[in-house]
Amino acid sequence: MNIDHNSVWNNCLEIIKDNVSPVSFRTWFEPILPVKLENSVLTIQVPSAFFYEYLEEQYIDIIAKTIRREIGENAKLEYSVVMENSNQPSRPTSTINYPAKNQAEINQSNGLKPKNAGIKNPFVIPGIKNLDIDPCLNANFSFASFVEGDCNKLARSAAMAVAKQPGGTAFNPFFLYGNSGLGKTHLIQAIGIEVKKAYPEKNVLYLSANRFMTQYTEAVRNNNINDFLHFYQMIDLLIIDDVQEFAGKSSTQDTFFHIFNHLHQSGKQLILTSDKPPVELQGLEQRLLSRFKWGLAADIQTPDYETRIAILKQKSYKDGIVMTEEVIEFIASHVTNNIRELEGALISLLAQSTLNKKEITLDLAAEIIDKLVKSTKRDITVNYVQKIVCEYFSLTPEQLREKTRKREIVQARQIAMYFSKSLTKASLASIGSQIGGKDHATVLHACKTVSNLLETDKRFKSNLTEIEKKLRV
Repeated sequence: MNIDHNSVWNNCLEIIKDNVSPVSFRTWFEPILPVKLENSVLTIQVPSAFFYEYLEEQYIDIIAKTIRREIGENAKLEYSVVMENSNQPSRPTSTINYPAKNQAEINQSNGLKPKNAGIKNPFVIPGIKNLDIDPCLNANFSFASFVEGDCNKLARSAAMAVAKQPGGTAFNPFFLYGNSGLGKTHLIQAIGIEVKKAYPEKNVLYLSANRFMTQYTEAVRNNNINDFLHFYQMIDLLIIDDVQEFAGKSSTQDTFFHIFNHLHQSGKQLILTSDKPPVELQGLEQRLLSRFKWGLAADIQTPDYETRIAILKQKSYKDGIVMTEEVIEFIASHVTNNIRELEGALISLLAQSTLNKKEITLDLAAEIIDKLVKSTKRDITVNYVQKIVCEYFSLTPEQLREKTRKREIVQARQIAMYFSKSLTKASLASIGSQIGGKDHATVLHACKTVSNLLETDKRFKSNLTEIEKKLRV
């Protein structure tokens, strides 16, 4: 009995249509064309190797069942990979020719599994060698303007290594994570900027995960999924911000999985950011998470006091804002969450100073910070400890640091040393040098003295409790 390949495939489509979603059917089955049917072997034409791989991974079971139902248990399948030339408005097709060992038609001799899946990658669109791609990078986000500190040292060092040799280090993918506003976007864009400088011929692209999802949705809606895939598979350095946004989006994850695989296997560099490390991400497929762990996962932490000081100094210098050391220290002590809040405080200070023709004083800074920061919890420093202790005992900082044996000053100085050791990260030597120019042994003796008094003197203990409350406000 002669069976027409068109009628066989149309019958298969009727069954498949009832078993997949309308969007999946339009995306993955409508573009397929039946080519021929000979000796129980049905040949179907697909637009790319990626398309073939996706069908094999996601829909081979339903395809196998329907073809066997129409042709019989001896049914076999061949794929003919024919890629559209998206550079032509009329969208003519050009068949990709492979050598005999990598022929475009892949025979399936065992059920519906191909005996040679190693087809040549047809990912370069004919006639297009270099794409005129806008990398979407902010020139202000350079390595030069990124302030290094203990909170980001590993991340910055790894980023510079990636920038010098994209795709050529063990940091592929480079996965950067941390809370919002800590400089992740700045650092990954700095990599893109350096790569474009050193390798102008490379295709670099930065985008958010949300933008990627929007583009993918549009491609599916307009039946341009192949153009979408071809475009991303030509990128040399792909930077995607906030990949946690992919959570729960299975179709987007499937597509990104294949793009990731192609780029990684081709030696291209991938850079990803998230608010959490890969092990803590929810709603992402395990196969994606495992790939995120292939390279280096580095974190950016909340900037410490010294880093915040350095950031404020750099940004105030760049923006031409004149501030005293006292004002800078005040802002750094009160705005502790992230860099964005520091920038916001500076902008507000500059605006108030300019509009009201006021000098940026400590009082003006306090007024602005009070409005910007809901919690005025401070990053406690040795200077701040001295300030609070002096206020409590009605002393001046100069009195606290002067050389004297007066009991009330000596005890206040010892209390300041005690709290500096317990509430700050400063070393004993640093504490001593800041409080009267003492050595570390003096600080250690002061701490022991205060600890002993805490255990034996109730009034002294009550005073220390009050001071600590003031320090922690």
